[in-house]
Amino acid sequence: MQVHATTVALDGGGLVILGPSGSGKSTLALQLMAVGATLVADDRTDLRLSAGRLMAQAPLPLLGRIEARGVGILQAEPSAPVPVALACNLGRDEEDRLPQVRHQDWLGVRVSLVLGPYRPHLYAALRQLMLGRRLA
Repeated sequence: MQVHATTVALDGGGLVILGPSGSGKSTLALQLMAVGATLVADDRTDLRLSAGRLMAQAPLPLLGRIEARGVGILQAEPSAPVPVALACNLGRDEEDRLPQVRHQDWLGVRVSLVLGPYRPHLYAALRQLMLGRRLA
């Protein structure tokens, strides 16, 4: 299945970033890439099951390309398909300061979900979440 999302890989896991056009998906991915993430897919992400794991990859025409608004299409070192570890939806507001654990289901696989909107510290919080775990 294909979703309107940008995906990056960090520490062997994929972060699928959802949201409407202009919500900051590519901006968030570029910030994460600046602190060690690798681009998997920009704007559209293909999801599939492989040995019971949800995998994310770029559609071939978009492989190794990311849009930087106001700059243009940039080339990036493409990532191989990656198992999905986390999702973030920039199109849904999180109103709780310390939110409950939320989930997104794709192809029968439940993935932890963080809600938006885009905030300047979000890239750092998501990086830390991908490298560690949530305590509360």
